[in-house]
Amino acid sequence: MGKYQQDAKLLLEYVGGKENIVAVSHCVTRMRFVLNDPAKADVAKIETLKSAKGTFTQAGQFQVIIGNTVQEFYNDFTAVSGLEGVSKEAVKSAAKQNQTTAQRIMSALAEIFAPLIPAIITGGLILGFRNCIDSLYLFENGTKTLCDISQFWAGIDSFLWLIGEAVFHMLPVGICWSVTKKMGTTQILGIVLGLTLVSGQLLNAYSVATTAAADIPYWDFGFFKVNMIGYQAQVIPAILAAFTLVYLEKFFRKICPAVVSMIFVPFCSLLLSVIAAHFVLGPIGWKIGSVISSVVYAGISGSFRVVFGAIFGFVYAPLVITGLHHMSNAIDMQLIADFGGTMLWPMIALSNIAQGSAVLGVIYLQRKNAPAQEVNIPACISCYLGVTEPAIFGVNLKLNFPFLCGMIGSAVAGAFCVATSTTANAIGVGGLPGILSIQPQYMLTFAISMVIAIVIPFVLTVIMGKKKQVS
Repeated sequence: MGKYQQDAKLLLEYVGGKENIVAVSHCVTRMRFVLNDPAKADVAKIETLKSAKGTFTQAGQFQVIIGNTVQEFYNDFTAVSGLEGVSKEAVKSAAKQNQTTAQRIMSALAEIFAPLIPAIITGGLILGFRNCIDSLYLFENGTKTLCDISQFWAGIDSFLWLIGEAVFHMLPVGICWSVTKKMGTTQILGIVLGLTLVSGQLLNAYSVATTAAADIPYWDFGFFKVNMIGYQAQVIPAILAAFTLVYLEKFFRKICPAVVSMIFVPFCSLLLSVIAAHFVLGPIGWKIGSVISSVVYAGISGSFRVVFGAIFGFVYAPLVITGLHHMSNAIDMQLIADFGGTMLWPMIALSNIAQGSAVLGVIYLQRKNAPAQEVNIPACISCYLGVTEPAIFGVNLKLNFPFLCGMIGSAVAGAFCVATSTTANAIGVGGLPGILSIQPQYMLTFAISMVIAIVIPFVLTVIMGKKKQVS
C-alpha cells in the first residue's frame, strides 16, 4: 500500500469521481486536473486532506497543491483511480474546454514566451554585466570604466554582445519557432520565417529612426515598392507572421494531395507568409507594438507615473489569478525594443516579493502551527524566487487579508520604483533575484524598492493577523 493511498482515494471522491476527470497530470508541487464539471469538486473537503496544501483553478485546470512529494502522491492516485496520467501539454490542451476566449489568448501568449524565458534571462544577465563593466565610471576619479582601463575586459564586453545580440535582436526567430512548436506545424519553417524578419539584407530596425526616408532601401517591383526593413526585437510582427505561417500550412496540408504535399505545402506556406510579413503584417504589427509600448511608457514616465506605478503594483497580483498577467511579457519585450529597457518588469518582480512577504507574515503568525508551516514556508520561498501561485492560492487567498497586504506593499514599492525610473534590461528574473536584471545605475533604487516590498506586507499582515487572532 502506498503512503498516500488513502488520501488519493478521498481526493478521487472529492473531485467528483473518475467519471468527472478528463485528464490528470502533475508538475513540481501540484496535481493538475481537467474536470468535466469543475463545480463537482468539493474544495472544502479536499483542503481537509492532510496531503493537500491548498487548491486553485487556473487556465481551465483544477490544481491541488501537494508539495515536494507530489510524484509519490501522483503514483498512488493513478493506482487507486485506474486513470493513466498524461503529459502537462495534454492537460493544457484538454483544459481549453474550460477556458474563455480571453483565457485562451492569454494562455497562448504564455506558451509562446515560456520556452524563450531561459534565453531572455541569460541575455538580460549578460546585458547587466556588460553595463557594469562598460557603463559604470568607477576608475580614475570617475572618468573611466573597467573596459577603458583593461583590454581584457573590453574584449569580454565585445564577445558577450555576441550572445546579447542573438537573444534580443534575433528574438523574432525564437518567437516564430515557438509558435510553430506550440501549434504543431513545421518548426524549421518557423525558424526560416523568423530569419527573414532579421536578415542582414534588411535595414536594421534600430537604424530606421535615424535613416532618412529617401535612404531606406526597398524592393522595386515596377509598379510598387516595399521597404526593406528588419524587425529586430519586434514581438507583434513576429507573432502575426508566425500564426499566418501556421494557418497557411494547415490550409495547404488539407487541400494538397499527399503525393505532392512535401513539395507544395512548405513552399506555398513559407513564400506567402514571408510576403504577408513584409508587405502587410510587419508594418501593421510594428505600428501596433509601437502604440502599445508608447502608451505604457507614457504612463510609466509621465506626470502621473507614481499613480500608474501604484495602480499597476496593486492590481498585478489579481491579474495573476485571471491569467491576464501573461500579456505583460509581450509589452515588456516591446518596451525593451523601443526604449532599451523596461520599467514594467521591476514592478512585477516587486509584486512577487510583496506576496512572498505577506506569506512571511503568516509564517510568523503561525510559527507554532507545524502543519500550516508545511505549506507556508515552501510557498514563501518559491514566491521570493518568482513563482507566486503557491503563495497566492495556497496561503494568501485562503486567509484573504495577507493577499490584500501584499497588494498594498506592491503598490507602494511600485510607486517608488517608477518614481525613480528603475529600469530592467530584460524580463524573466523574478522575485529577489530580479535585481540581477536591473540596469546597474538603478540597482540601489530597486534594492530600496525590495525593502519596501518586504517590510510593508510583513508588518501589515502581522498587525491584521493579530487582530484576527490568526495562529
